[in-house]
Amino acid sequence: MKDERPLQVGMLCYPLLTQLDLTGPCEVLSRMPNTEVHIVWKNNAPVKTDSGFCIVPNLTLHESANLDVLVVPGGHGQQDLMEDDEVLSFLRKQAEAARYLVSVCTGSLLLAAAGLLRGYRATCHWMFLPLLEPLGAIPTHERVVIDRNRITAAGVSAGIDCGLQLVSLLRGQETAEAIQLQIEYDPQPPFDCGSPKTAPKDLVRRLTEASKATFDARHATIRRLCKGRAS
Repeated sequence: MKDERPLQVGMLCYPLLTQLDLTGPCEVLSRMPNTEVHIVWKNNAPVKTDSGFCIVPNLTLHESANLDVLVVPGGHGQQDLMEDDEVLSFLRKQAEAARYLVSVCTGSLLLAAAGLLRGYRATCHWMFLPLLEPLGAIPTHERVVIDRNRITAAGVSAGIDCGLQLVSLLRGQETAEAIQLQIEYDPQPPFDCGSPKTAPKDLVRRLTEASKATFDARHATIRRLCKGRAS
């Protein structure tokens, strides 16, 4: 029997997030029947994404009651939140009752920083996948990883795939297929270059080198977190 109970979905929004990490799954989940989707942050002021335009939250962290689903996007601003006690406390509180905790891209690093992926298989953007292990997660190089009630997606565009899989779990495959058709999600990329497995090795190397400063900064944050927990 199809589950049509009302659902409350929260999309964590924060400065310098990657907009498609949020808007991709939001577009999918907002089309589920009997579902209310909230954009959640510390206040209701417009939040500037890392691509420069703004998203306006409609619910604050403190106003959020227990959510059925919480989606955590990634982006440049994710790193600071790994040491933000208010945000980490919010994530842990929601984890107590949520049916599903979901992340897209480096959002999984934020869930892991809150201690919510310890012992769980999880994925992340391929450049930063190794950073999950020090936080207790089990890095898994897949586009979408489902481990119990934790669902993690790889980089950016994988959030759409993740959203459709989540709809299938919540409302059934027929509903997920209907949404996929509504949004005409029929990927036909012009190049076979969307994964480090298929991209030219030189391109993978160049992008890895270009992201080294960001990788090192995130790694330093994780080392501080791990040191603090050990002391």
